Amino acid sequence: MTGTIRRFPLRRPKGLRHRVRPRYRGPSFNRIIPNLMTVAGLCAGLTAMRFALEGRFDAAAVAIALAGIIDGLDGRLARLLKGTSRFGAEFDSLSDFACFGIAPGFVLYEWSLQRMGGSGFAFGVLFAVCMALRLARFNAMLDAPDRPAYTNNFFTGVPAPAGAGLVLFPLFLGLEADALHVEWLSAVARHPLLCAPILVGTAILLVSSLPVWSFKNFKVPANFVLPLLLGTGLYVALMFAEPWAALATAGLIYLGMLPFSLRSFRRLRQEADALRGDEPVSAEAG
Repeated sequence: MTGTIRRFPLRRPKGLRHRVRPRYRGPSFNRIIPNLMTVAGLCAGLTAMRFALEGRFDAAAVAIALAGIIDGLDGRLARLLKGTSRFGAEFDSLSDFACFGIAPGFVLYEWSLQRMGGSGFAFGVLFAVCMALRLARFNAMLDAPDRPAYTNNFFTGVPAPAGAGLVLFPLFLGLEADALHVEWLSAVARHPLLCAPILVGTAILLVSSLPVWSFKNFKVPANFVLPLLLGTGLYVALMFAEPWAALATAGLIYLGMLPFSLRSFRRLRQEADALRGDEPVSAEAG
């Protein structure tokens, strides 16, 4: 017996019906990662002040150094993940002011400058104000038009993390002296007559017009690659063996590089001026 076969549609049980996942509007998680790193760096800088109040100056130095490492990574990570934004730039500047403008001066005040009373506090305020001016100028220059291409390889004034490292040189020196049990060197490192001039001198470098290498597009000649790798390896070994001595040495090396940075900037400016001077008059008039 033949007949037609009737087909009935299959029905899902009520509990197994397909659910449509809601779609949320907003940036992807990858683009938020740089801002999360900035939050971590900000927390490290603020925690450094707590460590200073407790007299744990070695932990305070580590916290500020950690904030500096995070600050060097979050911007590059944002460009890598295509997560750059105006909000991220402003947030990074505010974090830099807290971590490198307030925390180092506060730590140095607890370390040494409180012996000077109100004058010591004034030096810390001066450093914080100069750091704020330096960061504000940096943000304003981001939107400055018609800047020569070679200026993109330079900062105007010492950048914020480097300024914090220079200010904390007496702290690094004193911690190394304490580790080696050299009492006279520890006393010198804690003396306000050493800390105050370093604080004022670094504040001046922050707001100066000194061109400083940014190392963003820095090209290393081929014959310098091997010495650079060997020097980096030796420095990393020193960092693990004697971290405070390595950090203090880094500050001295950075200061020694500033004259070479200025010479490089002047050479590039002279080359750019010469190229503009070689252009024909008709092209300039047009």
